[in-house]
Amino acid sequence: MWDKIAAHISETTGESFSIDNRRSVSGGCINQGYAISSTSRNYFAKINQASQVAMFETEALGLQQMAETQTIRVPQPICWGTEGNSAYIVLEWLDLRGAGGEIAWAEMGRKLAEMHKYTPPSPPLLRGGEEVDSALLKGRFGWSVNNAIGSTPQINNWTADWAEFWAEHRIGYQLKLASNRGGNFSRGESLLAAIPKLLEGYKPQPSLVHGDLWGGNASVTSAGEPVIFDPAAYWGDREVDIAMTELFGGFSAAFYRGYNEVWLLDSGYEKRKIFYNLYHVLNHFNLFGGSYESQANQMINRILG
Repeated sequence: MWDKIAAHISETTGESFSIDNRRSVSGGCINQGYAISSTSRNYFAKINQASQVAMFETEALGLQQMAETQTIRVPQPICWGTEGNSAYIVLEWLDLRGAGGEIAWAEMGRKLAEMHKYTPPSPPLLRGGEEVDSALLKGRFGWSVNNAIGSTPQINNWTADWAEFWAEHRIGYQLKLASNRGGNFSRGESLLAAIPKLLEGYKPQPSLVHGDLWGGNASVTSAGEPVIFDPAAYWGDREVDIAMTELFGGFSAAFYRGYNEVWLLDSGYEKRKIFYNLYHVLNHFNLFGGSYESQANQMINRILG
């Protein structure tokens, strides 16, 4: 497998590459991660089962679209594919140090806000290999293809109404998966019925969002440059990204100051963020079970009152 990956890197980059060193590094809770290197170049590779290759394909597409905004730094996807029973993606190697000072985190906030403000140009987007006029995107939410949140399918059908999108393709879809898993969410249907009222009068601009922006998917390079990675990208309400940064411990206060310098959050965010983070808690129940069921029910009760 590793010879095939090295050959694919060589073919993609146009420069001969052989793996002289390979070591295991963190690849998250879903994938196996490796640092691979020759005498002159380093890359980051993630490995999963061959059936998960679409997850890597859409990760690469998300990274490419975020890079096209020319705002916040993301690792460049090099190549991806399958070999035998394994799927792989190879990314640019970035020397990440994790923690950064207030300057770096404020800059991360500013750069993320700039990405959220980005408006796509008129050339077409891609949907399943077909060209789609970007006018389709104007005022709509979704993405060119379905992707994954963790290893859970994420449905991104283009939808003009944000409340409808969130009810059907985010909360509703997760509740269906949770029911199939044996979860007990007695007020789930009441929540879905209440979504139009909960978001009544709120008309967010579609923004390119990271989609899975917790602390494990953001870092700072050794040079102090902020980086985000492992996206579950789509066009949605920018607040979904900000909400998730608060879900598992929160980012530096400098991050929020930086973000608001560029694009102040709308009134009502403090209420909406619970609603947006429910999506991720339900997904954690579907992935891991356990106490996430109780946490999700508590959030539903809080939302409905």
